Amino acid sequence: MTAAATTAAPAAARAPRARAVLRNKLAVLAIAVLAAVLVAAVFAPVIAPYDPAAQDLLVRLRPPAWLAGGDAAHLLGTDQLGRDVLSRMIHGARVSLLVGVSAALLAGVIGALVGLVSGYVGGWPDRLLMRLADLQLAFPSILLALAIVGFLGSGLWYVIIVLGFTGWVSYARVVRSEVLSLRSRDFVTEARAIGVPDLVIMRRHLLPNVLAPLATIGTLHVAAAIVAEASLSYLGLGVPKSVVTWGGMLSDGQLYLGTSWWIAVFPGLALMFTALAVNLAGDVLRDVADPKAYRS
Repeated sequence: MTAAATTAAPAAARAPRARAVLRNKLAVLAIAVLAAVLVAAVFAPVIAPYDPAAQDLLVRLRPPAWLAGGDAAHLLGTDQLGRDVLSRMIHGARVSLLVGVSAALLAGVIGALVGLVSGYVGGWPDRLLMRLADLQLAFPSILLALAIVGFLGSGLWYVIIVLGFTGWVSYARVVRSEVLSLRSRDFVTEARAIGVPDLVIMRRHLLPNVLAPLATIGTLHVAAAIVAEASLSYLGLGVPKSVVTWGGMLSDGQLYLGTSWWIAVFPGLALMFTALAVNLAGDVLRDVADPKAYRS
């Protein structure tokens, strides 16, 4: 009965948080937007009405279907090469989500390792790692990413690696501050007293206690990485032009903003609403992960 009560307690504690999230209309809308983007990314070849690279100069610069001269066959219009804008936006979601999630995971792993070592070991390793973090913060992240991508060359995995290695500092600082407050707790002191190795203490006792703030920072970093990838692709230093991205579509449509605005506006809106939805979902995740957020 004791085990059953222990198991039921966390479930009972989570119930008010779940109800509060469902009552938050912005949270529900953000989750719905993310779900739609995820479905579009996963099932892009099935959902997209056309091949995103297929060109048809006979229908080039066709406006959206609800405007004069529009065609219901191309709901959001076509670009300067007659490619379907809606199909390209759907396929562009795949790259944006892949880059955002992968870069956040890579930065999270690096930042968590640095923060654990820095906070737990202390001494000169802590000072050295934090000075490296300060040194990286001295450089604007987008300029650092531009310099690295310009040196390595463009490519999907290069962009992921660059955004991952330029985004670890926020993770490391948060994890370090949490570990500094945890390493003096009784459970850590007792583990040391009975001879538990430091690596085991960090893995079993400290890491589980910093996963919640890591997840919150990760969701926010996903949005930042999506915008950063679009910025690099817009400048021609990100994913190659042969790969459809929202940033590449913005770059293609900048010359046609005065006449064919839909080429750039729709991918720009997709980028904005996706980043906004990720940020709102991050706020919800922070509240749900906080055990004091819904305490009555």
